[in-house]
Amino acid sequence: MDDSRQNGLKDALLRSCHHLLRPIVRMLLRGGVTWAEFADLGKEVYVDVARSDYGLQGRPTNASRVAMLTGLSRREVGRVRGIVAGEVPRGPAPLDRLSQVLTGWHTDQDFLAGDGTPLRLVREGASASMALLLQRYAGDMPHGAVLKELEQLGLVVREQDSFRVTARSYIRSAGDEDRIRQAGIALHDHASTVVHNVDAERTAPARFERMATTSALPVRHANEFQKFAAERGQVLLEEIDGWLTEHCIERHEDADALNTDSLRCGLGVYLIYDESRGSEGE
Repeated sequence: MDDSRQNGLKDALLRSCHHLLRPIVRMLLRGGVTWAEFADLGKEVYVDVARSDYGLQGRPTNASRVAMLTGLSRREVGRVRGIVAGEVPRGPAPLDRLSQVLTGWHTDQDFLAGDGTPLRLVREGASASMALLLQRYAGDMPHGAVLKELEQLGLVVREQDSFRVTARSYIRSAGDEDRIRQAGIALHDHASTVVHNVDAERTAPARFERMATTSALPVRHANEFQKFAAERGQVLLEEIDGWLTEHCIERHEDADALNTDSLRCGLGVYLIYDESRGSEGE
């Protein structure tokens, strides 16, 4: 493949990744996952996939080839590989800016009373002030924006001419853990089918993947369509579930076949509801 075509495919891939990552990053931000945590996770997945998918004769890829594929140094590949294998413990997650400020307020002697409790801080001053705390722990973030966020989240309360801290740490609520786990499964399953279908070197047939969509549905019909899609989708899934139940291996009948001659298979149905006006999803 010539360089121009290769670069064109890479650009298209990066644009697609930018588009698909938006809802995922939205979920991560709701859960308080920082860029540093996501970057570390990305390294782990890069190394894991490069080792498992690009080995020769069924063996894991060696460190030199993983480094070449991923762009990481061999030393970093070794460190990440140890984390993936459970041989090296993960380091503590880096604190986000809000957590850094709260931690400093609770641990830095300049902001503690004699009994070790956090002081009330005046807004400005050379000691025991909100300005000094933010200068020391908010990094390069605009201090006014950090303080406003702390107040909006109820982590700091303004009382006349001083500020009082109400929490030792802050963890954003991302929602129900089981729903998040199911979201990961759904995204993985859909992505696996898409990646299989766009693989130019695949030898197996394409997997079924279709969608019916329009960008011209009047807003007044959105609820009606959601109800229609849910009803028809449920009927389809019940029919699919019946077929799978009829053809699956019964656990009590053939345990050996269940372990060696079965796979996870099914059909996923999801609603498309995009209020953006961009064209990438069309």
